[in-house]
Amino acid sequence: MYAPERQQEILRLAREGGRVDVLSLAEEFQVTAETVRRDLKALDRAGLVRRVHGGAIPAGRLDFEPDLAERESTAADEKDRIARAALAELPTTGSVILDAGSTVARLAAELPLDSELTVVTHALPVAARLADHPGIDLHLVGGRVRHRTRAAVDAWALRAYGEIRADVLFLGTNGFSADGGLTTPDLAEAAVKRALVGAARRVVLLADSAKHGEEHFARFGGLADVDLLITDTGLAPDVRATIEAAGTEVLGV
Repeated sequence: MYAPERQQEILRLAREGGRVDVLSLAEEFQVTAETVRRDLKALDRAGLVRRVHGGAIPAGRLDFEPDLAERESTAADEKDRIARAALAELPTTGSVILDAGSTVARLAAELPLDSELTVVTHALPVAARLADHPGIDLHLVGGRVRHRTRAAVDAWALRAYGEIRADVLFLGTNGFSADGGLTTPDLAEAAVKRALVGAARRVVLLADSAKHGEEHFARFGGLADVDLLITDTGLAPDVRATIEAAGTEVLGV
């Protein structure tokens, strides 16, 4: 099947089902995930679909930011492996910032009971998982809470992060690429993420490979801001090489 034929079929499936996902399309058409992402990018440029985390929706739909429950169930195995690998990046003692996001929340759930850390977060799901942890000195940053992400945003959150300097930030993103940088659908979320990056000495990005090539409305940084990217093994070798050549270490698990 030629690319134009495949893209036409992808568009039909998106319109019929309301959404398509990269991995299912790759299996159906017997092509790589990167090929599907290129197809979706072409359809997005043509204004026919809108790319979202893990796939695409027909153009014109407004609910393009998946809610927390949907993100929790997407690429669950990959996120679990990423979260477990991230444990090695925790300082023995010291301070960490945990961003909002399903993969970062998995990391919070994996923290060993003997951990003795100062943890700062603006994400209610992360705080809830750590509230009873015996060794964690938990600081919850306040602000307006976005319903989709259960994360605090706006002036209160920005002011709090402007007053700290943590050892490590575990950062989430909706999309990443060498050219497009780090992106998320909401400007307020982007502003907080930008503040997080400025509040940490070391930045560890936790992102499954399906997020590569995704570009959303609000850009909050570039891969040059990231010291280490922990992802799954689905990231193409040439993509990994490009990211590493720009100075970001990549760990695929």
